[in-house]
Amino acid sequence: MKHDIHPPYGAVVFRDRSTGSLTLTRSTLVSQDSDKVVELDGRTYPVIDVDITSDSHPFWTGTARALDTEGRVEKFQRRYGRPS
Repeated sequence: MKHDIHPPYGAVVFRDRSTGSLTLTRSTLVSQDSDKVVELDGRTYPVIDVDITSDSHPFWTGTARALDTEGRVEKFQRRYGRPS
């Protein structure tokens, strides 16, 4: 393997902007703002703010709505189908 071609891989905290939940993981991403840090378990980690995580996504929270409750074919037939 070639040396010094891979980005640094380290501990990073992802923070959900809508819920404020924190997820500690390892990543090659580095925080854009070096002043954004958070302390977890007595250690300081860089923070990356994200818009949506599994804590706030409607599919994972169970608040997803079914936009099309009837079938698409039936809806088309009702609108544009031949009159009975």
